[in-house]
Amino acid sequence: MLDKHGIARRIARQLRDGYYVNLGIGIPTLVANYIPEGMQVVLQSENGLLGMGPFPWEGEEDPDLINAGKQTITTLPGSSFFDSALSFGMIRAGKVDLTVLGAMEVSDRGDIANWKIPGKMVKGMGGAMDLVASARNIIVAMQHTNKAGESKLLPECTLPLTGQSCVKQVVSELGFFDIDPRGFVLRERAPGVSVEEIVTKTAGRLVVEGEIPEMHLD
Repeated sequence: MLDKHGIARRIARQLRDGYYVNLGIGIPTLVANYIPEGMQVVLQSENGLLGMGPFPWEGEEDPDLINAGKQTITTLPGSSFFDSALSFGMIRAGKVDLTVLGAMEVSDRGDIANWKIPGKMVKGMGGAMDLVASARNIIVAMQHTNKAGESKLLPECTLPLTGQSCVKQVVSELGFFDIDPRGFVLRERAPGVSVEEIVTKTAGRLVVEGEIPEMHLD
């Protein structure tokens, strides 16, 4: 089974040289620490930054350098700063190759709900709606079940949607999934996790084809 760092490490393997990437709040931000050595990836933040580096070491934080989730970050040589209007212009123009988001629910059609639980106060959707509408590829990093043990990979989302039919892949603590017209296609299972456990904990349509390899993070 994967912890949050394991999920981030597996997603980092989906990066490609030259990608422009936006990382959402939560587990997705950890992907910045696992970019493969020698790979040139440009991280973009909605608050107006291009060229983020990994998180700073304790004691080296600069309070003026933050991401969209208000976490302190580092910058790489050549980084640029600009206003949020230009940042969202880049997103809406389809210049972001990959977006990694957290989610409360994902449906087997690729719908995502990640911004609101009815009855609870929220500040707003932030940039998620623009990102899911415009990014070329969306990968979701999420927990497979909620605290009650109920699946979060569903036939239909029950929470207000952020976007429809936009998620291409999901990485949870249990495995790696593609989403295609058939539903969640299991590609890899997390270390120590059986296919049977994944079947039991997935409420949406699940496709299991042949022998499913165990995930390797090295």
